[in-house]
Amino acid sequence: MNNCFIILAAGKSNRFKSKTPKPFVQYNGDILIKHSINKAILSKKFSKIVVAVNKKHKKYLKNLKLKQVLFVNGGRTRADSARNCLNYLKKHKPKNIFIHDAARPNFSLNLINKLLKALKFNDGAIPVVQSIDTPKLKKNKKIHNLDRKKIFFSQTPQAFKYKVIMELQNNVNEETTDDSSLLITANKRIKLIKGEEKNYKITTLKDTVENKVFYGIGFDVHRLVPGRKMYLGGIKIKSKLGTLGHSDGDPILHAITDAILGACRMGDIGEKFSDKSKKYKDIRSTILLNKVIKDIKSKNFDIINIDINVITETPKLTKIKKKIILSISKLCRINKDKINLKGKTAEKLGVIGKEKAIACEVIVSIKKNYD
Repeated sequence: MNNCFIILAAGKSNRFKSKTPKPFVQYNGDILIKHSINKAILSKKFSKIVVAVNKKHKKYLKNLKLKQVLFVNGGRTRADSARNCLNYLKKHKPKNIFIHDAARPNFSLNLINKLLKALKFNDGAIPVVQSIDTPKLKKNKKIHNLDRKKIFFSQTPQAFKYKVIMELQNNVNEETTDDSSLLITANKRIKLIKGEEKNYKITTLKDTVENKVFYGIGFDVHRLVPGRKMYLGGIKIKSKLGTLGHSDGDPILHAITDAILGACRMGDIGEKFSDKSKKYKDIRSTILLNKVIKDIKSKNFDIINIDINVITETPKLTKIKKKIILSISKLCRINKDKINLKGKTAEKLGVIGKEKAIACEVIVSIKKNYD
């Protein structure tokens, strides 16, 4: 095995807008550049791993704690950095070379295997993804339609026969934005293989934000008493018994509200709407939930899913389930298909089983948008 893996991490990253250089920021639980390094190591396909770094960033290397990696000073441009690494590897006489951008941490080990396979009969192999948009070309003040079926975007890592890529280094110029362009211009045999959608490039600081989902649990219980109205999920229910509470006593909406607040780390319903306050006396729970929804929307939170258990002997939910779900859908501004409602009994046990109380428990999942 005489394959070598080059990682280019010497750029200035002017668009990244971070005090920490892009290759050394945290991303999905580790330093960004380590994702690429670790995959190269895990593949067990490479005898040498070389990383081109900016001279000004060398203080960050101590945090990597990797003995298997060789570090080379990067150049003024991406092409210069690639050349520095290729020249450094001359003494090792590699057969195949992979060149990869540190800003693409999400490639798979399977992609490495496919590139190596394609190299057996070609001078180079590059992963590409087809354009999903309709591209336009503006030339000589005229706009031309392009066939998106014939438009491809290249990714890294890109794989080459070492001797071939070295022979073409004299052709490098300011317009060389990736290494495969050298082979294309020289009419070398190059294989396009299907790239990976998740293998996107980290360009701005926003791109490093982890796509986390947050979960919240809500629970509420109310006594059932005569002479009170019954509200469930924001709609009035025909019932001989109603819920006793400071507000309208809607256990479903109270539990949903609490679960949402929990997922967003925004306290609980008692803190926001105290039962000691007269202004919340007999207030509809729809109003309280609406305030919370507006609040989380202003903080860029979106609800993904709501799962609800209503524990009661009365009323039975079978006939009113769809109405409750539709009501919650409108209140929470989500599709009704993202809501699941289940009716449970207490098997005649305890205060719920004796029709003296009704309870509700809710789990919500929420994501935050960072646009």
